[in-house]
Amino acid sequence: MTKKEIFKGKIGRTVDESEPWWPTPKRLDDGSPNVVVILFDDTGFSHFGCYGSSIDTPNIDKLAKGGLRYTNFHTTALCSPTRACLLTGRNHHTVGMRAVSNMNSGFPNLRGSISKHTATLGEILQEEGYMTFMTGKWHLTPMEEASMGGPFDNWPLRRGFDRFYGFMQGETDQFYPELTYDNHPIDPPYGPEDGYHVSEDLVDRSIGFIRDLKSIRPKNPFFLYLSFGATHAPHQAPPEYLQKYRGKFDAGWDVTRDEWYKKQLEMGIIPPGTDLAPRNNGVKAWDDLSENRKRFACRLQEAFAAFLDHTDHQIGRLISFLEEIDEKENTLIVLLSDNGASQEGGHAGIMEELKYFNARSEDIDTIQDRLDDIGGPNSHSNIPWGWAQVGNTPLKWYKQNTHGGGIRDPLIMHWPKKIKDKGGIRNQFHHVTDIVPTILEFLEIEPAPSYKGYDQIPISGTSMVYTIDGSEEKTRKHVQYFEMFGHRGIVHEGWKAVTHHIKGKPFDMKEWELYHLDEDFSECHDLALEKPEKLRELVDLWWVEAGRYDVLPLDDRNVELFGSSRLNPGSIHANRHYVYYPPISHIPIDASPGFGNRTWIIDAEIQRDKDTDNGVLLALGTMNGGLTFYIKDSYLVFDFNMFMDHHVVRSNITVPTGESTVRVYFVRERKKGTITLSINRKECGSIPIPYLLNILSSTGMDIGKDSLSPVTDDYEGPFEFSGIIHRVVVDLPKYVGRRKTRDNSGGITPKKKRSDEEHKKAEGNYRAEMFKQ
Repeated sequence: MTKKEIFKGKIGRTVDESEPWWPTPKRLDDGSPNVVVILFDDTGFSHFGCYGSSIDTPNIDKLAKGGLRYTNFHTTALCSPTRACLLTGRNHHTVGMRAVSNMNSGFPNLRGSISKHTATLGEILQEEGYMTFMTGKWHLTPMEEASMGGPFDNWPLRRGFDRFYGFMQGETDQFYPELTYDNHPIDPPYGPEDGYHVSEDLVDRSIGFIRDLKSIRPKNPFFLYLSFGATHAPHQAPPEYLQKYRGKFDAGWDVTRDEWYKKQLEMGIIPPGTDLAPRNNGVKAWDDLSENRKRFACRLQEAFAAFLDHTDHQIGRLISFLEEIDEKENTLIVLLSDNGASQEGGHAGIMEELKYFNARSEDIDTIQDRLDDIGGPNSHSNIPWGWAQVGNTPLKWYKQNTHGGGIRDPLIMHWPKKIKDKGGIRNQFHHVTDIVPTILEFLEIEPAPSYKGYDQIPISGTSMVYTIDGSEEKTRKHVQYFEMFGHRGIVHEGWKAVTHHIKGKPFDMKEWELYHLDEDFSECHDLALEKPEKLRELVDLWWVEAGRYDVLPLDDRNVELFGSSRLNPGSIHANRHYVYYPPISHIPIDASPGFGNRTWIIDAEIQRDKDTDNGVLLALGTMNGGLTFYIKDSYLVFDFNMFMDHHVVRSNITVPTGESTVRVYFVRERKKGTITLSINRKECGSIPIPYLLNILSSTGMDIGKDSLSPVTDDYEGPFEFSGIIHRVVVDLPKYVGRRKTRDNSGGITPKKKRSDEEHKKAEGNYRAEMFKQ
């Protein structure tokens, strides 16, 4: 049955006997504010100048001076989960996003997408007449679905946004980003040699979307969700910003953290009497470091600071534009970070950030001749733990942890028309799930019980509107649980129970710590032994909340869940056989074949009409890591770029003109392997590969070109193949005789357990310091 339009006019036999009627659009010239949500990535509690930092963030500071700063605001400790909470007002386990969207554990709390039973803020505001724009990092689509093969129902345009310009993945190269415009991939408009940086591009597009709307429909309010790649690794910034911070952090992380801590006390960001948490386990005293390690660590922190400073400048451009078009006064701006500063740079910092996920560290002495690369296109750097803890001052631990360093984050609200206590500080306890109900109360919107036929799970957040004029009013949020990769926590009426879980260890009472946050802001005084009854009360409450919000089953797997969606019966990776018919669009990494630590074969069926037909056949990754298979000067070449450690094999014969099948294949041999080339079934070159990598790159694959950051400096991208590629076939053979690593119930078999134990032992030298208790 078709639903008829609700018509409030009159219909007679003829038009002369009838009265026309036109529905009035919602929110048309009724004074509704615009809404801008600005989200930072991996930016810690103290990184903004207005939260104690020495990094220049004048435009963010100006928002704080004209609005409100919150000092007791919390997130989930990880990117996709916080984004899911931010857009739905529900807890991340409830909506199916307990970890990043690259993962699907097979349980309802981790599907890699937001449940249709939890409408996003964009979807709600669309129904209310808002134009909705999203620019920047999305990371809420199962990443296997982020290619042009779809499906598209979890892409921004199907989850509440009219326009989208940004990147789907959890990170991207800031100079050579993997961009999506609405529903299709595009290349950056120009390169870093001409001044390109994605943060500038995102703000340009944000301004363009708003300009288009206000030029045509000036009375329509808009919702802009601007989610920067900053300050997630890779930390990259224009040269002038890098130069600005040369030498600024030479005093080291101990002195800098103490300075930021004292400034926080002076500013009233932390209460009097707050202790500065001791250095985290694994963080050495600055004075005990070698000179080479100090130089490396300082350059990494300089790149981070430059990245943040540059991003702040882009925010200033957006605010200036809103002023220019007379929209600033009636625009609600909410600015926050998704979690604390990252631990993923390891104890020493890292030049190529994916080394962390491959349990590989940097040779600090060897890297000294590349220090000038840090922050530019030739590095994908991340800061060491010491500088990450500075970014979380005065707190302990980091992103992924449920202690303060992972979950206590900056929040600024700015709305000149509404906020009278300009520059005020608010100390009420709140959580990222509270942003949606706050915005809805401001806009006087009651969420519908159903959306597009899906019954809606109730919003679990608590509105913060009462805090706008109530600096001294007690918090109305009384309880909030936390869980991330087995780390657990719960805050209730000023008390917090929390664990720093050791992967593979039992989830038992011995892990729990107890803090009275009202008197111990930085969680320095564990009262678990003094107040066992209070601890038991909070732990019991955690289990209640865990049952209520779909936290269970507890699961401390982390990196090994990358690629878990490939176990899905509907996965595009189910048969390990891929056939590509170029020209085709760029393929994101999770939709590409898994070229990690396994045997694989690439066959390209090509036609060269002349000797000058050269170019890329298949390329995956960037100049910082990946692989590329190409023809140059009629020779077949393969470059296995293992984080700037290039292993190159070149054919000893030329590729003939006419039809040919060229092949490169990798055979794994325990913890190493061999790369071999062949032309028309004749082997023509081979080299050993001395070690294996699980993850080669976070950047995806091209067929027939290398469209973004070139994997090798042997050619200039995109180096499109000038002949004809009929098809490229990739096969991932199964290991002969390989035993199952999981039993039918999903449990780990004894052989896999032994393998895991050996792997953990191998990782020990790199990560052991962090996991000391």
